[in-house]
Amino acid sequence: MSSYSYQKNTSRFNFEINRNDTAKSAGCNSFVIATKPADGHYSTGTTQMNMTIKEAKALQGFLNQRLPVAVTGDSPIV
Repeated sequence: MSSYSYQKNTSRFNFEINRNDTAKSAGCNSFVIATKPADGHYSTGTTQMNMTIKEAKALQGFLNQRLPVAVTGDSPIV
């Protein structure tokens, strides 16, 4: 699998991962967080944050460390 893209959408955000294991061009391996326009929520317009996969992994490590998931029985508790 040399190239793939994954998306996850919530009511307020769109998340997207783009990977190309063989390409070395800028933007081929990226993680994007984009807001959706919604009245009464955090965003009144739209904005987008792009980062490299390396930066996204640093963010993931930070979130995993600071927002640990505790498991009780079969259900994770956040």
